[in-house]
Amino acid sequence: MQNNTKLSIVIPVYNEKNTIDEIIRRVQSVEFEKEIIIVDDCSNDGTRDRINKISGNNIKKLFHEKNKGKGAALRTGFQHVSGDIVIIQDADLEYNPKEYSNLIEPILDGRADAVYGSRFLGGPHRVLFFWHYVGNKILTTLSNMLTNLTLTDMETCYKVFKADIIKNINIRSNRFGFEPEITAKLAKRKCVIYELPVSYSGRDYTEGKKIGWKDGVVALYSILRYNLFN
Repeated sequence: MQNNTKLSIVIPVYNEKNTIDEIIRRVQSVEFEKEIIIVDDCSNDGTRDRINKISGNNIKKLFHEKNKGKGAALRTGFQHVSGDIVIIQDADLEYNPKEYSNLIEPILDGRADAVYGSRFLGGPHRVLFFWHYVGNKILTTLSNMLTNLTLTDMETCYKVFKADIIKNINIRSNRFGFEPEITAKLAKRKCVIYELPVSYSGRDYTEGKKIGWKDGVVALYSILRYNLFN
């Protein structure tokens, strides 16, 4: 894969009416051949109306009629991928599409099957919640113990894959259990994973952040399930 590589950017969306237009603008500004796959997970705040107004020949719009969760939205998006490399992009502006070129480099030069963008490897980031940081470290460490990997940020949004790999992995998690599930399944397939630093402009709850302690419990369950019993 060289300069003619096509990116498939999968964007799961739920109630992001204030950011959806801007994230699409930022993704479109990245100078790669690409398709943008927007999966609206039954938003109820007007996001769907904004998505319907977005135009572009390289945009695919998919809509869930029932809220199912991020994992389910990604599963839907992966089924419509036609590019060579798949990038997961959240719609909340916490992650910067300008970093795509760095993230895909280990795949382009043949070193990696997947790349994780770590918020904890030295990139600039907004200072926010201590206990979220601790929870992330606990989940990442437990995941590493069972996968025998040395990731620093298993829960990161920025995950990049060779398309033929991600399209052939059966994703079962409907919500935030996707992160440990895909990590476990990549490890079991002996995929080569690279990790690179990324910047992170995190939100607080007044700005629309959705993940909470219950999602941490689901992630813990998923780590055990997909490493030990599946």
